[in-house]
Amino acid sequence: MPEFENPVAGFGVTFKAMFKKRLTEQYPEEKKPTAPRFHGRHQLNRHPDGLEKCVGCELCAWACPADAIYVEGADNTDEERYSPGERYGRVYQINYLRCILCGLCVEACPTRALTMTNEYELADRTRESLIYTKEELLAGLEEGMVDTPHAIFPGMTEKDYYRGLVTEAAPGTVRQEAHSENPKNEPPQAAADTFGPDEPASEAVSEK
Repeated sequence: MPEFENPVAGFGVTFKAMFKKRLTEQYPEEKKPTAPRFHGRHQLNRHPDGLEKCVGCELCAWACPADAIYVEGADNTDEERYSPGERYGRVYQINYLRCILCGLCVEACPTRALTMTNEYELADRTRESLIYTKEELLAGLEEGMVDTPHAIFPGMTEKDYYRGLVTEAAPGTVRQEAHSENPKNEPPQAAADTFGPDEPASEAVSEK
């Protein structure tokens, strides 16, 4: 094609688009369904009896290329148990100012505790509100579940939980009294502030 015809061909594309019917998305009144495996907001999952799947291993935080996840693990006790294993995630935060929704954290999770939902409306008015805490990420209770902390299913082990042998809470299961989740009665966003000025929940980061 001669060089002088190149601009003509380019303008031809423009003129064709001028007469096409415009596609207008009526958002947010009409929301388009996302793909089944869409990478949206994260969720921390529970076992069928209500115990948490997260064991506080921090592999998701190590796998995150944007350094958006902060995890602080703690030990379970018979008097205060949050997961079937030895440890649980006492503090869990995802900074959606940094998160690129790549899903590498989900791939790194050894217990399938972390998955991604189809929720994509994450905009907010403040930076601090985009740092999601464990309370915001933890899945809600379903029928047959008891809120944590509570005792492990009688006669079961950690392996039994991950084999799917526990299908609901044992009869008579009651919620234990929580002591170590927030011993200083701090706000959820301030739970990790004492670990340095660059942690996701610190005021220095949330106010930048």
